[in-house]
Amino acid sequence: MSDAPSAGGGHEATPPPRLLEPLAGQGAALAVVAAGGALGAAARYGIGVALPQGPGSFPLTTFLINVVGCLVLGGLVAVVGEWTRAHPLVRPFVVTGVLGGFTTFSAYTAEAQELLRAGRVATAGAYLAGTLLAAVTATWLGIRLARAARPGARR
Repeated sequence: MSDAPSAGGGHEATPPPRLLEPLAGQGAALAVVAAGGALGAAARYGIGVALPQGPGSFPLTTFLINVVGCLVLGGLVAVVGEWTRAHPLVRPFVVTGVLGGFTTFSAYTAEAQELLRAGRVATAGAYLAGTLLAAVTATWLGIRLARAARPGARR
């Protein structure tokens, strides 16, 4: 705490900043996000081990992880957000936790950078643009498939 002069010439204690105040009451949400993130990251790691890729090659593993994650995300957004009364912790667990841990924007950009450093400009460009296009398309498709699967949906 610091002392600041008051109008009367004395010193008043200023309260410390409350940086964690927005997290008050969020313990359960933080716990499910952490648990989901651990599951998603472990799944991503396992897929990376099962489908290794060589240096300088098209990062197919990360591409597939991100596209599949977006497909699932689209479906879950439709299911959880539009037609179920899911528990309030389902979305933070699955979307922020599991899918946040599973998909990986950081690896996407790092792998593109590696391709560029290796002089594989066309491959890097195809990876960057292809991932973006495929991810947006997969999210849209996930939403459409979930809506079509909704009980009572018109076919």
